[in-house]
Amino acid sequence: MSLLAPAEPAAPPGAARRQPRPPAARRLWRKATPYAYIAPYFTLFAAFGLFPLVYTAFVSLYRVELQTPGEMEWRGLGNYTAVFTDEFFWLSLRNTFTIGVLSTVPQLVMALGLAHLLNYRLRGRTFFRTAMLLPYATSVAAATLVFAQLFGRDFGLINYLIGVVGLGPVDWQTGTVASQIAVSTIVVWRWTGYNALIYLAGMQSIPQELYEAAEMDGASRWRQFVHVTLPGLRPTIVFTAVVSTIGATQLFGEPLLFEGSVSGGISHQYQTLGLYMYEQGWGFFHLGRAAAIAWVMFLLIVVVVGVNALVARRRIRKEAGR
Repeated sequence: MSLLAPAEPAAPPGAARRQPRPPAARRLWRKATPYAYIAPYFTLFAAFGLFPLVYTAFVSLYRVELQTPGEMEWRGLGNYTAVFTDEFFWLSLRNTFTIGVLSTVPQLVMALGLAHLLNYRLRGRTFFRTAMLLPYATSVAAATLVFAQLFGRDFGLINYLIGVVGLGPVDWQTGTVASQIAVSTIVVWRWTGYNALIYLAGMQSIPQELYEAAEMDGASRWRQFVHVTLPGLRPTIVFTAVVSTIGATQLFGEPLLFEGSVSGGISHQYQTLGLYMYEQGWGFFHLGRAAAIAWVMFLLIVVVVGVNALVARRRIRKEAGR
């Protein structure tokens, strides 16, 4: 007779020991934790992004005056009809497009060139990269007021330099083309360095082996830039073009402070859509019409971004099919 207790039967091979299930409260907490982390962002977005957008669309369907915001009269699409039949809306739309082209194209071209120079090993390149952000960090009000003095008709530095070469003074705040060039210059000065740093980051992500292979094939630096740098920067260029287009559509501070008039000059020669909306809402007290203009600007930005995305997608597909 054995004094040892009979051994328990061994578990079949491969059988896993079952772990006890955690309590229901713990399982619920594990599922809710990721949503709790992102809840602050969506709460702020709903309060300061989604709600104003929806409420602006609601207000655009009513007649609302700034003096009596509580009295709302249903107009339907009347505010939109009034906007589209106003000649100053089309003038501001044309000015926005013109100033956008005059500021975006030189800005991105100059930023691309500066980024290409800073991509080489230069002495003090850290200083130059930091200095690129100084215009962006400068206040819009301060920069615009300084440029307004530079473009002064009688005592401005720009007209003084023009006079040195024998040309007559230019009225930068009255002429249509001159005033739009002046406003565009402020935008170019503020945003060129910012876009240059974005391009520089994109250039540094391009593999160095591509440049070495191109150099071994006898490609000059210009051909390396055209055939290696630009294709590698195409997504970055599309991004900066879209962002700059959105910024040009929403341009407000520079034209407002350039002369201090919400009408954008004596003949509305540089009034943008942002200034036109401000004039309707806080100059003429038509909040409903201003809300309609805001939604027109929003839809315009959506169309522009959609067209840019469609063009970029077709280009990618065309290159992938080669």
